[in-house]
Amino acid sequence: MPPPLKVSPLVQEALDAEQAVVALESTLITHGLPYPLNVETALAMEAALREAGAIPATMAVLQGEIAVGLSPEQIEALAQSPPGSVRKCSRRDLPIAIALKQDGATTVAGTMIIAEMVGIKVFATGGIGGVHRGQPFDVSADLLEFGRSPVAVVSSGAKSILDLPLTLEVLETQGAPVLGYRTDNLPAFYSAHTDLPVDQRVESAAEAAAIIRAAEALGARHGLLIAVPVPPEKELSAAVAEAAIAAATQEAEAAGIGGKDITPFVLGRVADLTGGASREANIALLINNARVAGEIAAALSRG
Repeated sequence: MPPPLKVSPLVQEALDAEQAVVALESTLITHGLPYPLNVETALAMEAALREAGAIPATMAVLQGEIAVGLSPEQIEALAQSPPGSVRKCSRRDLPIAIALKQDGATTVAGTMIIAEMVGIKVFATGGIGGVHRGQPFDVSADLLEFGRSPVAVVSSGAKSILDLPLTLEVLETQGAPVLGYRTDNLPAFYSAHTDLPVDQRVESAAEAAAIIRAAEALGARHGLLIAVPVPPEKELSAAVAEAAIAAATQEAEAAGIGGKDITPFVLGRVADLTGGASREANIALLINNARVAGEIAAALSRG
């Protein structure tokens, strides 16, 4: 039996016509940002995609049904859901949420799975999950999904609260190329650059689209990471970001917070410790990544 799936008419029409469509996740709505910033950012990302010539397809699980292309009303409802009422859906969680008719917000991995299911080739997000600092065996399911789902993910690298060198090693193991969008080095989420080289620099949406097409022609069963630096006017200095991350990580360890709870805790504390500057950077890179993803999807649709 096929999974319960509802694709919005606008998204389905675009897919049928082979027009540009970009997937968007929903954990930023339920777990990433406070209300009403979560709604404002989700809608701003959709607007950036439309301006770039693509159709947005925000995804979630609603009462056990996979929804692709949420309405503004559905985004608003998710944004105001009581804490703990919406399941964070990665690969392991999707069958549970569907079978038990739960509400679920898709992670990077969950969104990649659904995007491939419906034929969406490009996905925009903020930062992917990775290997947690000091916990080399705590590897995000996001990274493993890059070895399973052939979707191009546009993000500002991995979240800088993670161990970035080890995260790159896992991506290499999964066979997923890391492309730097007008950069030679991996961005560090809040900060534009690290000393970690990417596999290939690309200068344009057309170049990125050409690599996606080549992977598809090869029958590759892996994803691609397209790393886009945070807009310079909102960049957080590496020193400020690192000091806040180190303090927040120590707080998490002292409180015994781990697993899937550590990332939202640390991100929230970093926002507090930086006086909201990290949150401004986060929102700016989310919207910018959506714009870049829209341009890549538009170039891809032109063949």
